[in-house]
Amino acid sequence: MITVDNVSLHFGASKLFANVNLVFTPGNCYGVIGANGAGKSTFLKILSGELEPTNGQVSMPDKIRMSVLKQNHDQYDQNIVMQTVLMGNPRLYEIMEQKEALYAKPDFSEEDGVLASELEEEFAELDGWEAESNAAKILQGLGIPASLQESKMVELEGRQKVKVLLAQALFGKPDVILLDEPTNNLDYKSIEWLEDFLLEFDGTVIMVSHDRHFLNSVCTHIVDIDYAKINLYVGNYDFWYESSRLMQQILRDQNRKAEEKAKELQDFIARFSANKSKAKQATSRKKLLDNLTVNELPASSRRYPWVSFKPDREAGKDILFVEDLTKTVDGVLVLDHVSFVAAKGDKIALVGNHEQANTTLMKILSGELEPDSGSFKWGVSTSQTYFPRDNTAFFAGHEESIIDWLAEYSEDPHESYLRQFLGRMLFSGEDVYKPVNVLSGGERVRCMLSRMMLSGANVLLLDQPTNHLDLESITALNNALTDFSGNLIFSSHDHQFIETIATRIIELAPTGVVDYTGTFDEYLSRQ
Repeated sequence: MITVDNVSLHFGASKLFANVNLVFTPGNCYGVIGANGAGKSTFLKILSGELEPTNGQVSMPDKIRMSVLKQNHDQYDQNIVMQTVLMGNPRLYEIMEQKEALYAKPDFSEEDGVLASELEEEFAELDGWEAESNAAKILQGLGIPASLQESKMVELEGRQKVKVLLAQALFGKPDVILLDEPTNNLDYKSIEWLEDFLLEFDGTVIMVSHDRHFLNSVCTHIVDIDYAKINLYVGNYDFWYESSRLMQQILRDQNRKAEEKAKELQDFIARFSANKSKAKQATSRKKLLDNLTVNELPASSRRYPWVSFKPDREAGKDILFVEDLTKTVDGVLVLDHVSFVAAKGDKIALVGNHEQANTTLMKILSGELEPDSGSFKWGVSTSQTYFPRDNTAFFAGHEESIIDWLAEYSEDPHESYLRQFLGRMLFSGEDVYKPVNVLSGGERVRCMLSRMMLSGANVLLLDQPTNHLDLESITALNNALTDFSGNLIFSSHDHQFIETIATRIIELAPTGVVDYTGTFDEYLSRQ
């Protein structure tokens, strides 16, 4: 059990949150949500002891072991992969090093024998004999093959390092696991494995995530950072989202009688309580929801950007013809005779572990790259706009303000129109005069989406558009792309994003193109 007692955090005169009182109990998974800058990662640092609060304290029993997902991906570069994972249980790793040093002594004494016996006993209690096999299972579940497990961390790619550090956090049966964006850079198979792992985990999990499907699959509670407060709610993210919207609606309607409000909310709770889930925690979650009162439902100050894509004209029957596209990048064959035809209305998700293939295909289709061989042809009535995964070129070295930057892409250059447009994208007041070269990742994405909306294109190419976005912006973009009447080709790590948008799935696998017409969940069920 972790107890948060009257915790506050101030940075100078600025208050991030105040008077936080929470209890985290074993067997539950807590999803920490909040707008960008609300203090989600900071709150995890307070829980882990990395950061001291201004007031209050965090306490837990002495014998509880907490494991934290490390954020410095280069921290273990000189360590072996297996060794890095074993370090996730510091005491076990310390015993392993002590034993090795003891048995290597040329003058092994009687005292050394006593110490070795004590170490062996503790080693067995900590499942030391199964440690490497358990670590290997976690690594393989996350997609790190046995052939890499004795390599140095420095030899791994960035995404592989992230997986090893996640394996380190999960290893050794910790009592508490703190995870900050654990699904970042994970492919869908690794995310599915992680979901299953956490559903079977008996301890306490506290995590920050922008992946709604992941939050819905594993969370029993939502920790909401809003109004400079931190509140704890029973249920998964969808329950929090729907009940929050309902509460906002009711609070805006001051004329509704209190009895009517209570009845509507109680009916809402009952509907969610009856909803069955595949999750292991479904039974306990239902008990919690059954005991929930109206006063325990959330009200949020969240702001959702307005995202809407309106084509200037409707595309004809011919959309896109791709034939035998081949491309080698840095000596690696990433596209090998790729062929497909996009029909009118197709919303195609590019999935799989081969992100470079997805990005290369989009760069070719947008005209940024030339293929080594093969060809593609857009229909004469189509118009395209492209969201690159790396948008640095649009902002680095640019000193103009947001409003001047956007004016370059707008047919209406008047400030009143641009201010109104940017206001709906959450750039209000003096924000519109901020230089674009100092924008955060999320602000850049909102600018890029604004540029795409102004294009009037009937075909959208989007490479990882949810990166850097908060949950509110992801939801707004998700809804806009679901409603979009044109064609889409997109990639994403967000399961719910793909499932609710895509009508067709294409995986650019090394063995060839896997092309499936249907939803993402249907595609996964056939794998």
